[in-house]
Amino acid sequence: MAFELPPLPYAYDALAPHISKETMEYHHDKHHAAYVANLNNALKDHADWAGKSIEELLRGVKGVSDTIRQAVINNGGGHYNHTMFWEIMTPGGSKTPVGTLAKAIDGLGGFDKFKDMMNDAGAKRFGSGWAWLVIDGGHLKVISTANQDCPLMDGLFPVMGVDVWEHAYYIDYRNRRPDYLKAWWNTLNWDIIGQRYEMGLKGK
Repeated sequence: MAFELPPLPYAYDALAPHISKETMEYHHDKHHAAYVANLNNALKDHADWAGKSIEELLRGVKGVSDTIRQAVINNGGGHYNHTMFWEIMTPGGSKTPVGTLAKAIDGLGGFDKFKDMMNDAGAKRFGSGWAWLVIDGGHLKVISTANQDCPLMDGLFPVMGVDVWEHAYYIDYRNRRPDYLKAWWNTLNWDIIGQRYEMGLKGK
């Protein structure tokens, strides 16, 4: 089965004014769609990998043929990362995490400290990439990765992540990446993020 572009779980203008309809249309319909198409093209002659889930592909990427490995990293990572990105946002996002995730974030120094860590990781990522909250050995950690590299490739579980490629914010914020990062916190769906944390703890 070929990979498919998932529909947005809300309208294109649902995250405005924090993220505009125009940004969402380009980001989802053009950029994410291109990652899916390029991933399918890379895998079309590799039936042994084409039947795997995106998680299996990325976790096992070191075993992928040299001829397509970088394409799988770039486009498989782009597909997984963006699918997660759409899912963790929602119109009128909830303000703070709750439950076990909230307690785990307290271990990072509290919610405000955690936000500062994520914003700093995103703002300081040179060029294109992502800032992440990941589970590493059962513990939460904030990291950033280049391009479309996915934490799954390094044995980490991505609880949440923010896209800091220019295509994610340039229409709305031009070169003001910190302003985009600050606004992004108003879009988050902490119920979904909390569910991802529970999944990660269970090794799923």
